[in-house]
Amino acid sequence: MNKTLQELTDDMNRFVTAMGWYDADTDIVQNPRNIAISLALEAAEVLEHFQWHEEAHASALAEELADVALYLLQLAYLTGIDLEQAIHDKLAINYERFKRKDT
Repeated sequence: MNKTLQELTDDMNRFVTAMGWYDADTDIVQNPRNIAISLALEAAEVLEHFQWHEEAHASALAEELADVALYLLQLAYLTGIDLEQAIHDKLAINYERFKRKDT
């Protein structure tokens, strides 16, 4: 079943809420700073799979990419960014920025 970014964000928020990480007394504070740090750390874990190998094991890589995506969704949520719109906007910018010379 394919889900929208909003549905995935809702799933992520249900998980974080179920773990109690949005509670005021949690030790695992879910603020933009902490989530941005976690996002960077998870992205580095993606790199580890390629550190000494040309290819990564698909299942292990998929797990790390999912971690990155979940932190990205949460960071967008916490900062009030419409990630879907931001992606569309950035693609439009990149089409202009990286125009091929033969077109």
